[in-house]
Amino acid sequence: MATKTPEQINEDLLRPLSVVSPRYFVALAIFLAVVIVAGSMFGRQIYDGLGVTGLNRPVFWAFYITNFVFWIGLSHAGTLISAILRLCNATWRRPVTRCAEVITVFSLSIGASFPIIHLGRPWLAFWLFPYPSERGIWPNIRSPLLWDFFAINTYLIGSVTFLLLPMLPDFALIRDRASGFRKRVYGFLALGWRGTPKQWHRLETAMHIMAIAIIPVAVSVHSIVSWDFAMAPVPMWHSTIFAPYFVAGAIFSGIAALIIAMAGLRKFLHLQEYLRPIHFQNLGKLLLVMSLLWFYFVFSERLTGWYGNEKYEMSVFWVTQRGSFAPLFWTMVFCNFLLPVPILAIKKLRTITGTVIASIGVVIGMWIERFLIIVPSLTRKYLPFSWGTYRPSWTEIIITAGTFAAMALLYMLFAKVVPIIAVWELKAGQSVEREHLETILAASEAEAGAD
Repeated sequence: MATKTPEQINEDLLRPLSVVSPRYFVALAIFLAVVIVAGSMFGRQIYDGLGVTGLNRPVFWAFYITNFVFWIGLSHAGTLISAILRLCNATWRRPVTRCAEVITVFSLSIGASFPIIHLGRPWLAFWLFPYPSERGIWPNIRSPLLWDFFAINTYLIGSVTFLLLPMLPDFALIRDRASGFRKRVYGFLALGWRGTPKQWHRLETAMHIMAIAIIPVAVSVHSIVSWDFAMAPVPMWHSTIFAPYFVAGAIFSGIAALIIAMAGLRKFLHLQEYLRPIHFQNLGKLLLVMSLLWFYFVFSERLTGWYGNEKYEMSVFWVTQRGSFAPLFWTMVFCNFLLPVPILAIKKLRTITGTVIASIGVVIGMWIERFLIIVPSLTRKYLPFSWGTYRPSWTEIIITAGTFAAMALLYMLFAKVVPIIAVWELKAGQSVEREHLETILAASEAEAGAD
């Protein structure tokens, strides 16, 4: 990167904003079509009611709440990872941070929509919001669902701020190179950025403060999501391990999603010189550590349940180990542990292709894990007369597919409006690398002269 001039970096990273290939429009049309179909299915659900879904007594949480937990967990890919790397001053993070932070904002937005999708009457969602009311009716502050409202909104506001702050210099760069309407739009988004030393100092200070503040917020968010289950008297839910278990799983799936997004950006936006193998290797090592940690939590949860040998929990235990949910359980173990660990532990296999294969497996496995946390416990409650089954309908499946298409669609649109790699951060890193090289060369020349 030290061989690139600042103007070459500008040209490479700003080119996707102006150059559009036919493949881009084809992919955009496909994802938009899937989103429209999913939206029509949601409209049908509103018109006909929740009877079009597979929800029935006793399984009232299924695909929609699985997606809620999955997308909230996926949001830990960006802000949390970016904040930790910034505080650790990991120099290799510079091309990665914005790719990660965007995932957080979009995943949170999609995940937060699922409680509304899950409601039979979504226009009554405001009943969950704590606001002054003449009726004198307030939501129950002891309900974990109300805790979700505060936690997710706090995390979303913090993540949007954390994303927008480092975008100001890049907005100003585009403003100075654009003309007409685009110049006015980016001029407004730049918020008067001129690149003065005072502005740079304030930006760095604000980013450092946000990086420190966002870490406990991110950890608390998925802890509170886990308490949606841990506070309920349902077999295999009422567990004290759920908070760290959910946080570890969230970071695990988040890193995998980041690797997949980076691989797609690298290929389709031709960013091979910026998203290099070293970035995938380092993220692959993090993914390996989280895979081992995930296996520890799963083993611990299953071991304590088996050792306690309570008949209500054992009915859920065995239905997932060797019953009707066993194929999903062992697929989860394969995708989250047996597949990624050999690939990521062996250096020769920890290539870009290898890390992407492992990451795809992890994303699939973590979605299955969220499903297995929710549905088997609801089908095997304490009294056998309340046992039941669940089979998802096409409405739920299509709406779920629509959210993945929406994520890809939002990511593609964002990459055409904002540089997906922070230009100013890359230049800053390049200048640091150049100074480091010059220092090394000067030291070697001095040593040669002394000899």
